[in-house]
Amino acid sequence: MTGIVAEILSWDEACEAEMDEMWSYVQNKDNQRWLWYAIDHNTREILAYVFGKRELKGKNEAFFKLKSLLEPFGITTFYTDGLSTYERNLAGYKHVISKKNTQRIERKNLTLRTRIKRLCRKTICYSKCQDMHDIVIGLVINILEFRLCVERAVRFCRT
Repeated sequence: MTGIVAEILSWDEACEAEMDEMWSYVQNKDNQRWLWYAIDHNTREILAYVFGKRELKGKNEAFFKLKSLLEPFGITTFYTDGLSTYERNLAGYKHVISKKNTQRIERKNLTLRTRIKRLCRKTICYSKCQDMHDIVIGLVINILEFRLCVERAVRFCRT
């Protein structure tokens, strides 16, 4: 995925990012699956995304994976909501907790929920398999946000 991101933005373009997470589920609502992602604060482009669990206490592996994917961008300022995971793990960065500065990523959440029915809160469309859940949502994000054609996206998944 890093190569795809590099084609859209050069490494030095993103210095401010908004981060957020949104939930969906696999099979039933007790089996939650979280999409963690970050967008460039100025261009609104998705910089990186990961799937995982949301753990409010302890080590949150999905967040750390997202944070490591964002390191090459040299981001100095993060805009987030008040989730304790961000407060604990963004030490050393300028971290702004604000609804005003996260309006763009919240708008992106609504757009993704509208386009990907598996992300809707009340829906009859859900995933039965965690792998297919991640593949379908990831493929749609790659096509819509990274402007990949389907053939290229399928080749990328196979390698």
